[in-house]
Amino acid sequence: MGAEYNPILAVDSYKASHKWQYPDGTEHVSSYIEARSDNSGLHVPGTLVFGLLPHLRRLAENPVTEAAIDQAKTLFSAHGVPFFEEGWRRILDRHRGHLPIEIRAVAEGSMVPFSNALVQVVNTDPEAFWLTSYLETGLQRALWYPSTVATVSWAVKRILLEFWRATSDAPVESLDFKLHDFGARGASSAESAALGGMAHLVNFKGTDTVEALLAAADYYGEPMAGFSIPAAEHSTITCWGRDGEADAYANMLRQFGGPGRLVAVVSDSYDVFHAVEALWGGKLRQQVLDMGGTLVIRPDSGDPVEVVSLVLRLAATAFGTERNAKGYDVLNPAVRVIQGDGITPHTIRAILNRMKDEHFAIDNIAFGMGGALLQKVNRDTFSWAMKASAVEGGGLWRDVYKDPVTDQSKGSKRGRLALTRDERGGWHTVPVESCPEADNVLRPVFRDGRILSTPSFAEIRARAEAALLEQ
Repeated sequence: MGAEYNPILAVDSYKASHKWQYPDGTEHVSSYIEARSDNSGLHVPGTLVFGLLPHLRRLAENPVTEAAIDQAKTLFSAHGVPFFEEGWRRILDRHRGHLPIEIRAVAEGSMVPFSNALVQVVNTDPEAFWLTSYLETGLQRALWYPSTVATVSWAVKRILLEFWRATSDAPVESLDFKLHDFGARGASSAESAALGGMAHLVNFKGTDTVEALLAAADYYGEPMAGFSIPAAEHSTITCWGRDGEADAYANMLRQFGGPGRLVAVVSDSYDVFHAVEALWGGKLRQQVLDMGGTLVIRPDSGDPVEVVSLVLRLAATAFGTERNAKGYDVLNPAVRVIQGDGITPHTIRAILNRMKDEHFAIDNIAFGMGGALLQKVNRDTFSWAMKASAVEGGGLWRDVYKDPVTDQSKGSKRGRLALTRDERGGWHTVPVESCPEADNVLRPVFRDGRILSTPSFAEIRARAEAALLEQ
């Protein structure tokens, strides 16, 4: 909460006692991270891996210091757990505070089927064998959240692609702006907004989460990852008074309308159906047509499926439609709709199903998603875990694993692991001993305090898009 990052304290406190719990002679511990299963109800083919680089930057830029050790020693002493001061001072003295570990990971933006190793971690200093698992808290937390948000966002784009293929003859790139991030105010913190909002931008280019833009520029060198348009909120409409609703709308067109411009106006402050039929489609119709841009009408209450259906029908009556080559109606380009209330992947599908039934193309609508995008996820959404799978002592590696009789789904993998792809593009987690180095797609990304891989945002987006178009 505003304090400097201390890598020793980015941990569950029980980790501090684990150094003394390993067998004598242990020199190396190898652990892996995986997303074990899909508990989201979205039926995704795997998890879209994203967001490791920001944490690697944090580790690289915050080596262990004398002050960090003193702070940890004081805290753990008062907290009631032992503190391995000698080990941390060794890291400070011998490694200048840089963590003696190697992290391998699959390329960010990859869509990897569940129950595959995505990250492999091993200590590089034999006396720091305890460090591998000590870092679990920070590593797993750094990866599960942005990867889960990226996967949910990707799942929405897959739904949109399905209906685009069925109902639209517009360029597929139009999907990039079909899901807008409305989640900043509902995120648990500015950091969550930045990481989650950035994860969404792997798949889309529409956002109102400014922290995400800053993060994408800082960590991935993307100068402008997302875009937005002028938009009204209820206060800027209702302050004109109920009798001034049409004046408020006219002001939005006057201030922000123009050839090629888009302006979004929330229209349910009083009666959205009256607003569409009598105001936008009546009193202000000619002003909408004359501005040469696009009015985006935003309903913001009621049953999303029913409201969108009626708003589209009213807008079609007022402004007209054209039938595209696939036999679906597209509104006059002067008007579109965005639905941002009650939006989840499931309601998006329901709305699009209704639109398809009523012969409206997907071109007519965009969606805004807030809490369901950035906040309604947790580590169990895809059952993320980091587990030790091998230990070494005296030059011999030994497999370690868990296999609880009470829950077979929590069984863990054995041995040092590699991730490969076959000639058909399938993914396989295999023993590292059986995998040539060139075939292992878990590539080194961090070693002894140095970042070894800095993917660009464009590269990550390209991988995610390729995985989508394979569906």
